Amino acid sequence: MNRIATVVALLPVVLLLYSYVLYPALLWVVAQARRPADEPAVDTERWPTVTMVVPAYNEARQIAGAVEALLAQDYPADRRQILVVSDASTDETENIVRGYADRGVELLRVPVRSGKTALENAACEVIRGDIVVNSDASIRLHPGAVRRLAARLADPKVGVASGRDVSVAAGDSSANTVEAGYVQYEMRLRALETRAGGIVGASGCCYAIRTDLHRIPIPSDLSRDFSAPLTARAHGFRAVSVDDAIAYVPRTHSLRREYTRKVRTISRGMETLLKVRSMMDPMRYGVFAWMLISHKLCRWLVPLAAVPAIVAVAFLATSYPWLLFILAGGALVGLIALVGALWPESQRMPRLVGVVAFGVAANLAVIHAVIRLLRAREDKIWEPTRREVVTPAA
Repeated sequence: MNRIATVVALLPVVLLLYSYVLYPALLWVVAQARRPADEPAVDTERWPTVTMVVPAYNEARQIAGAVEALLAQDYPADRRQILVVSDASTDETENIVRGYADRGVELLRVPVRSGKTALENAACEVIRGDIVVNSDASIRLHPGAVRRLAARLADPKVGVASGRDVSVAAGDSSANTVEAGYVQYEMRLRALETRAGGIVGASGCCYAIRTDLHRIPIPSDLSRDFSAPLTARAHGFRAVSVDDAIAYVPRTHSLRREYTRKVRTISRGMETLLKVRSMMDPMRYGVFAWMLISHKLCRWLVPLAAVPAIVAVAFLATSYPWLLFILAGGALVGLIALVGALWPESQRMPRLVGVVAFGVAANLAVIHAVIRLLRAREDKIWEPTRREVVTPAA
């Protein structure tokens, strides 16, 4: 029994080290063994037409900034279409968008709340571009982002080009430094995956996809930014990360909002992976299947394996009393996380409390997402993450 308990106790540690240390190291080795792809030559006289899509629900505080950032893109005005899709907004969002009609901004209203993926599906009916760039109302794109994404798609082998997220502070978001560090880590990992063969998930903040691939139906309960690279791979294309296509992402200083966002994102990601689980077959998809398992599945297994591991450590502590210190340390971490969960949003959270609380919340969100998945609970009504208003200069 002690041997079994030891294996169970060590399993989350092994998964953690593999997912966040060994997997990136192996990726680096694979990337070094492959010759970097040459940047495709772009005919600057014949830029492809691009449709920029922004789903929005009651984004009166943010939508003007998002539209202005798209209008400021360094891209030929006669080759772009800016489309805001309203999810039956009830505030001034649609009136604000209509105010940009004379500058070519279009509004598509969906009369019944449908959700982000459903909005992106609805946009297919009015898209005129050869390339679709999907973004978000709270995100601000660097003026050169769309041009750089379009340039990467000049490679006929590339079907999806994902931007690079840059986490920026808005107001008092100093507590959520975990998110900032994680975003940097994730972007470096995507850069390695790009060199190793292709990314397995695009940034929901900004990614470009060939219109023919975008029009392939996606169930409204799935995640489009996750499924986009999978769709591309299934149709013989690669998905890549473009380091200089920058999207500024305001950090969420609210632990509750961040937790809700992660539960929703992870549960939809899990459902997406279940629908395309055949792509985890290494006999069919080779290195891509290995990256998909390592980047997604193994990460999700870490907090799930931690639950029985705690029980196993408690069992082993009867034979090895020093393990009680590990249990006490875990209890202290849980207590600090609880303090963070109860911390008033109007007050600044201490750095230590913020780091621990957001880190614990990220792992609990995985367990919560699995419970939702098992209960077959769907997000019937989309509630976008309410981020602080921020400018790229900030």
